[in-house]
Amino acid sequence: MSNSVDFSGRPFHFIGIGGIGMSALAYVLAKRQFPVSGSDLRPNHITHKLESIGAHIFGKQEASNLEFFRPHESQTVALNSPEKLAATTNSKLPQVICSTAINTNNLEYKAALELGCPILHRSDVLAALIADYYSIAVAGTHGKTTTSSMIGYMLLQAGLDPTILVGGEVNAWSGNARLGQSQYLVAEADESDGSLIKHAPEIGIITNIELDHPDHYDTLEEVVDIFQTFAKGCKTLVGSIDCATVRDRLQPTISYSLHSDSDADYTVTNIDYRADGTTALVWERGKALGVLNLRLLSRHNLSNALAAVAVGRVLGLEFGEIAKGIATFEGSRRRFEFRGEVDGITFIDDYAHHPTEIRATLAAARLQARPGQRVVAIFQPHRYSRTLTFLEEFAQSFSHADLVVLTDIYSAGEPNLGQITGEHLTAEIAKQHSQVVYQPSLSSVREFLLQTLRPGDLALFLGAGNLNQIIPEIIATLREPAKATS
Repeated sequence: MSNSVDFSGRPFHFIGIGGIGMSALAYVLAKRQFPVSGSDLRPNHITHKLESIGAHIFGKQEASNLEFFRPHESQTVALNSPEKLAATTNSKLPQVICSTAINTNNLEYKAALELGCPILHRSDVLAALIADYYSIAVAGTHGKTTTSSMIGYMLLQAGLDPTILVGGEVNAWSGNARLGQSQYLVAEADESDGSLIKHAPEIGIITNIELDHPDHYDTLEEVVDIFQTFAKGCKTLVGSIDCATVRDRLQPTISYSLHSDSDADYTVTNIDYRADGTTALVWERGKALGVLNLRLLSRHNLSNALAAVAVGRVLGLEFGEIAKGIATFEGSRRRFEFRGEVDGITFIDDYAHHPTEIRATLAAARLQARPGQRVVAIFQPHRYSRTLTFLEEFAQSFSHADLVVLTDIYSAGEPNLGQITGEHLTAEIAKQHSQVVYQPSLSSVREFLLQTLRPGDLALFLGAGNLNQIIPEIIATLREPAKATS
């Protein structure tokens, strides 16, 4: 693949444009008035939004899509329309953007190669955008989306008008990206495929480091190597020294910690974790800055907020501006997202798919649960490799749940080698937990929950796959009796 991105007006064509990372890039490029097109097998609200700002979307990934770019006579057309895309390619073939999920057998990818299109990884485009701005890039195994969204929101509320690209959707900018008019860019930087090393931001943040992608890394040491390379490319590195790996292997320029005796640059005291949020007194190098109020729950989100405080101070913001922005941040979608309440049952959707994330999310759920309220954890394991590698850790991650419901593993495109199943994981969790149930399919999960959930329950859906699709179905079914009797 090429790694030289052309911002002179050459078209961009995304194979798999509807993905959360790909679509954010496509959105910013389209808003910057570059000709943008892309393909996706499953049109969704994200692809519809891209179409509304001028991107041309193909509903299939096939070789014929590239015929769109073959030379033909120029004509006068509207900017970024499909006709403009084709007309501008008389002398310039499109830059074809792929993610790691696109393999070399993809017919559209093969056609792009045969046509002679420059082919770029999505991380090349992100790296080029990071280089084009005063950039703040958030990396780490857990907390990237929340931290980058919080920083973007904080800068937006402070009037700094940032460009933002994150791995989740945020109501404040109605999606996973926004184009600002200032020099600032806030981006989520992903380590899953090793492409993190391409980024060289002004400010880099590392929230924590763990092994999370055994499909790409064999050992934690390999993950550390990637983060060390990223750290060297950051002009200023902000890191949580509550993570021993960050503390011992990276030595951040600016450190933060939830422990006041840690000698970190930014710490907190007087912490109050409540069901409606978190409050803490923030300290900067031994000096009290003021009280931080956070709507998000539990210690991991307080840590994320402390990272945002550190970034705000690097940028010269007064603590009052920082605190005001953070106080009204509501989080991003699929991060302890409230999906509804019916018959006294509360439905929460969360992206947690690693044992550490599950423990943290369930701790937040237990904090929010009222006395006597059951926390029902519904979990869809994500990837065979992750489930197998962290089998023991998963088994110990559900202690804050009263009832655990598991379904089979969401493959995320991985081949099933027959080494692990959802039923196997259920058996391991049952060694640590007395209330564990396995339901092999989403339909059986739905039917089980309709029979089992009772008023007062907090139903927490966990996983990075498609489990959350059944939440609206369950809510709608539970509401039907109420309609019938009204």
